[in-house]
Amino acid sequence: MKDLTKAEEQVMKYLWKLEKAFLKDIVEQFPEPRPAYTTISTVIRTLVTKKFISFTLYGRIKQYYPLVTKEHYFKNHFKGVVKNFFSGSISKFAQFFTNNEDLNVSELEEMKQLIEDKIDQLKREND
Repeated sequence: MKDLTKAEEQVMKYLWKLEKAFLKDIVEQFPEPRPAYTTISTVIRTLVTKKFISFTLYGRIKQYYPLVTKEHYFKNHFKGVVKNFFSGSISKFAQFFTNNEDLNVSELEEMKQLIEDKIDQLKREND
């Protein structure tokens, strides 16, 4: 799966939220000052080419919808980040977060609980 530019991700974010939308609907999601219709239209054409979105034609008007779910994109994007920045090691990725000064005890406890729950689930599945 190809990576998206920041502008492409922003359009996808709005389209995931709307599920189906016309160009004007997507443009209206942007905060003021909004980008030009032509700018968003160009980004949308690129997303169609990359097969992230498709459209239904109503006369000459296109209604766009995502072909890739937010979860699927994020999962693949996350794998790329781990591969490119942490040598493919989830442990190095986790270590990066545990060394992050912005995490408080509560957040670390929550992460710990999520990991313990996943370990328990995997053990049950293997029994």
